[in-house]
Amino acid sequence: MKEIFKADFSKRRFLRNTFKSVLFIPFVKIKPVEFFTDYFKIQQKSLKMASAKSIIGDYGQWAASLRKDIGELSFINPEWTEIDSWKKEVLKKVNDVIASPEITEIPNVTIEKKYVYDGLDVEELFWQLPYGRPTKAILLKPAGVTKPLPGILALHDHAAKKYFGFGKIVKTSDNQHLLIAEHQRTDYDGKAWANEIAKKGYVVLIHDIFAFGSRRVLYKDVEGLDYGELDVTNKSDLDPENEDNIRKYNEWAAAHEHVMSKSLFCAGTTWPGIVLTEDRVALSILSDRKEVDPERIGCGGLSGGGLRTVYLGGLDPRIKCAVCVGFMTTWNDLILNKSFTHTWMTYAPLLPKYLEFPEILGLRVPLPTLIQNNNQDELYTLSEMKNADKILGEVYKKANAPEKYRALFYDGPHKFDEDMQKDAFAWFDKWLK
Repeated sequence: MKEIFKADFSKRRFLRNTFKSVLFIPFVKIKPVEFFTDYFKIQQKSLKMASAKSIIGDYGQWAASLRKDIGELSFINPEWTEIDSWKKEVLKKVNDVIASPEITEIPNVTIEKKYVYDGLDVEELFWQLPYGRPTKAILLKPAGVTKPLPGILALHDHAAKKYFGFGKIVKTSDNQHLLIAEHQRTDYDGKAWANEIAKKGYVVLIHDIFAFGSRRVLYKDVEGLDYGELDVTNKSDLDPENEDNIRKYNEWAAAHEHVMSKSLFCAGTTWPGIVLTEDRVALSILSDRKEVDPERIGCGGLSGGGLRTVYLGGLDPRIKCAVCVGFMTTWNDLILNKSFTHTWMTYAPLLPKYLEFPEILGLRVPLPTLIQNNNQDELYTLSEMKNADKILGEVYKKANAPEKYRALFYDGPHKFDEDMQKDAFAWFDKWLK
């Protein structure tokens, strides 16, 4: 696992540097046949283009063939003619499969510190969930504003950097950690995008998620792993801000992902299910703020943040506008080409039986949705990113809401640069202001 992540880092840096150098409508009646036909063509083309070789050898074509051309609960399925009846059935099944742990009470939120920075009122927060260490978070809003504003739940990325969480997309001091500054420079054009959108008139909440930042697994809490790259025998949580220690921790945490995921499966839950639960708690906290209009809340993020947008945006109707950046493809792409480039946070066993990957986010139809892709993104196959776009386009078309969906493709590697941020912010402005 460590070697995979190291290779992934090197590949991403190479591609990035090389590129820079060379350049509800309820009860809607529809005609099902045309949608089924278009969807079927997309899936068949995807399989025909697949090579006999794959990341799982000659088992690839067979594995891909196990999935039906159209998921059992896909809205594209001609048997579904009304959104409400479809959602009632599909959401029950999807929630069963994802198996999110239930948290019935919203935790108390403690404000640790308040100050003004970068023209923004900043609050450092924490809350305690029923498990794990306290969740730390930052809340940003335009300085001095008291009237209700639209809210954004800004979802931090993965990037195989679990030592950091919310800090990867926010800036609250001139004294940034060097590794955070580097990350924002390579992935975000040097921008703390949470700050940038807050300045445009939003209340923004950014929180650490399960296994990241304040919620990360500490060596001292681990027992029973005393072999190979997972060995914690000579590892220490002391001096955690040391750059070398952070890099070593991120390598260990990457190797530990399969252990965590297998244990969660055995507990009857899934990694995306837990993340969804924690993101929903944060959404509730943001919604309860007096400065926030709960009917005008959006979410978005790059990469792991895009993945979190897929699940949260798809399964929680309180998200009125969603922007998914750098995490959109098809199950076939993951089966045949790219599953190894992605975190275990992606996978909920059996979910592909019922829906195509983009259709998870499509559960929010007809609410506004923007997808931002990079043509040279090494984490996906371009043809499958385009197939995912076609599938979501068909979902919104069938719901008579094509204007609520948009997908944009940009040149460049995996990123959320300044131009992409401008387009994302404009999409939020269009639907939340």
